[in-house]
Amino acid sequence: MSKAYFIAGTDTDVGKTTIAAGLLHAARLQGLSTLGAKPVASGCAVTAKGLRNADAQALIDESTFKLAYEQVNPFAFEPAIAPHLAAREAGIALGVPALLAAMQAVLKQDADFTLIEGAGGWRVPLSDHANLSDLAIALKLPVILVVGVRLGCINHALLSAEAITRDGLQLAGWVANIIEPRTSRLEENLASLAERLPAPCLGRVPKLKQASGAAVAEYLQLDLLD
Repeated sequence: MSKAYFIAGTDTDVGKTTIAAGLLHAARLQGLSTLGAKPVASGCAVTAKGLRNADAQALIDESTFKLAYEQVNPFAFEPAIAPHLAAREAGIALGVPALLAAMQAVLKQDADFTLIEGAGGWRVPLSDHANLSDLAIALKLPVILVVGVRLGCINHALLSAEAITRDGLQLAGWVANIIEPRTSRLEENLASLAERLPAPCLGRVPKLKQASGAAVAEYLQLDLLD
């Protein structure tokens, strides 16, 4: 049976793509077909083929299903700013219906293991009236939360988990991505997260010099997902 999840983060720059690539790689090691997508991305490079985002490319590299770039990342913007601001500057109306149609097409590929990665935190705006969380709700996907472990992460993680469940979605699991290894009382913080988050911890990922999908996969337990 194919499985699909929405990857959310407790904030921006917490390593959503790093963890998503690791999860996809772990699935590949189990012999599963994989597919990753990033519906909207800011901070893209201008290339001869058009705007390209490094995070989206990382998902493509760990996907056994090879789709056109535009299918994986249908909305790409050059400035590294909030998506709704980037879309406004580009004169593009960014909303849930267009993103939903694109991601439903990804899900219809029916890979064994599909991940759709958000941008920033759970309540990142898409427009004046919609948030990226509205896309996850429309897709009705269980959520994997990437917790960027640093000072303040417990509050961010608990608030994100509360918002996800209040929106009617299942928190399927969470990953502790240790982005600040010198965080005071690191073990106590991780224990508090494990006690309070209502889902299994899929892994504790240390700060790696080369955070490739293969390197991250070693720290993840895919079998803890429902």
